[in-house]
Amino acid sequence: MSILGSADRLAEALAHLGMTIDTRAETGDASSSWTAKLLSKGVGACADKAEEEAGEFIQALREESDERVASEAADMLYHALVALRVRGVSLDDVAAALEKRQGPSGIAEKASRKD
Repeated sequence: MSILGSADRLAEALAHLGMTIDTRAETGDASSSWTAKLLSKGVGACADKAEEEAGEFIQALREESDERVASEAADMLYHALVALRVRGVSLDDVAAALEKRQGPSGIAEKASRKD
């Protein structure tokens, strides 16, 4: 087993989180749901929050405990999913992008991108 461990547990957690975000987007009350409130503010607010959380994750990587790194990674993943939802980008779209990167070396794959 890899040091990262099995992806099964994370996949289940992300699937549950994705369903929760979808539910909050469709029926959530912005006065009682952080997710609904953030989504109601639009792409800019979601992008700002994702950027903030990415910065906190990076800081934790450099300076904090493994427990804090895991916590900040969880925050970052949550806000990435909220940002994807507000843009209408599905997890299937993300999976397809990851699948395209499987096989070639990272250097060759990056060189082949058009963006």
